Amino acid sequence: MALPSVYVDADACPVKDEVIKVAERHGLPVIFVANGGLRPSRDPMIRHVVVSKGADAADDWIVENAQANDIVITADIPLASRTVALGAHVLGPTGRPFTPESIGMAVAMRDLKQHLRETGESKGFNASFSREDRSRFLGALDQAVRRAVRAAST
Repeated sequence: MALPSVYVDADACPVKDEVIKVAERHGLPVIFVANGGLRPSRDPMIRHVVVSKGADAADDWIVENAQANDIVITADIPLASRTVALGAHVLGPTGRPFTPESIGMAVAMRDLKQHLRETGESKGFNASFSREDRSRFLGALDQAVRRAVRAAST
């Protein structure tokens, strides 16, 4: 039985500590992927991958390495779409799950918001990350890990 891995799109990810906490509790490896600025860990279950500065280099690395039933943490909708297509369990840092049923609407909303920003109709402000977001993420990640571990054992 191969346990799932947790892949984190680590550039500007506000829930790195929470990911480590949940993954440690379940004995899962964590792979942080970023363009730089990662603090190394001595924990053998935590791996840091620094990719080139290319626009989608971290996303591409995650898509090339993640497998079905792995867990992916990202706020990037196109990356979420690509990893949902792989069969991964995908969560945003606020605990929002991206599923085969919800990813189409998420992509459409992202494209609409981008269009509104480009035309000046929207300033593109994002709500600040709250304590409630962090709490919701912890619960959602724990549920996703339990689903992934259960699926790996069948």
